[in-house]
Amino acid sequence: MGLPQRQPGPSVLLLLVGALVWPPSCMSLELIPYTPQITAWDLEGKVTATTFSLEQPRCVLDGHASVANTIWLVVAFSNASRDFQNPQTRAEIPAFPRLLTDGHYMTLPLSLDQLPCEDPKGGSRDVPLLRVGSDPGCLADLHQPPYCNSPLPSPGPYRVKFLLMDARGSPLAETRWSDPIALHQGKAPASIDTWPGRRSGDMIIITSILCSLAGLLLLAFLAASTARFSSLWWPEEAPEQLRIGSFMGKRYMTHHIPPSEAPTLPVGCEPGLDPLPSLSP
Repeated sequence: MGLPQRQPGPSVLLLLVGALVWPPSCMSLELIPYTPQITAWDLEGKVTATTFSLEQPRCVLDGHASVANTIWLVVAFSNASRDFQNPQTRAEIPAFPRLLTDGHYMTLPLSLDQLPCEDPKGGSRDVPLLRVGSDPGCLADLHQPPYCNSPLPSPGPYRVKFLLMDARGSPLAETRWSDPIALHQGKAPASIDTWPGRRSGDMIIITSILCSLAGLLLLAFLAASTARFSSLWWPEEAPEQLRIGSFMGKRYMTHHIPPSEAPTLPVGCEPGLDPLPSLSP
């Protein structure tokens, strides 16, 4: 007579049911102790109105990823990051338009060989960073993949994390969420004060000097234009020889012919002299 078969307790049944019913996206992944952050390199424009630059997670995923795995960047609004569910297939990866509807999307897929541990050899030209929102034309280009890196539509704030996925699109590991990242926001046109009463004294003096110089340049231009075109408005004064009451004629040589010599007359026939008496009978 054998021992009676032991029935599973309620706790074991709950574990079995939970393993079958509980969705895989809710199961805990391997958490990599790394927090994404803005790059520490001394660069201008690390955070703009539509982009921000992250440091690359170099030497962070080497012990967790293989050559066939893909490292994705998850971008979400700060208040929507807690509701993000890791996709289980490549078809479930959210593209950029999901940011406006669901508050999150995934972009910048990288392989492990794109994140080397060595420092860049090209100096500041090869700064190891990831610029989020740096492709303004990717949504309009039909040949671009759907996971484009389009400029961010609002100041945020945003949170990001790195998600490691295998070739089928199943998640393997993830990093922590970053601290909130707020983009730079310009002033609204209605908030700009244009009343000159609140301007500083130096600005008023500079403005007055510039206005005076502009007026002097305008007067100089008018004076130069008047002197240049005065001959068109008033005729020149007539020369003294043509004035009325003081007409003076000039002698002109109509032909350049030398004067001919006077004919030689016989002796005694000069004009104005009496002819000589004749000696003939």
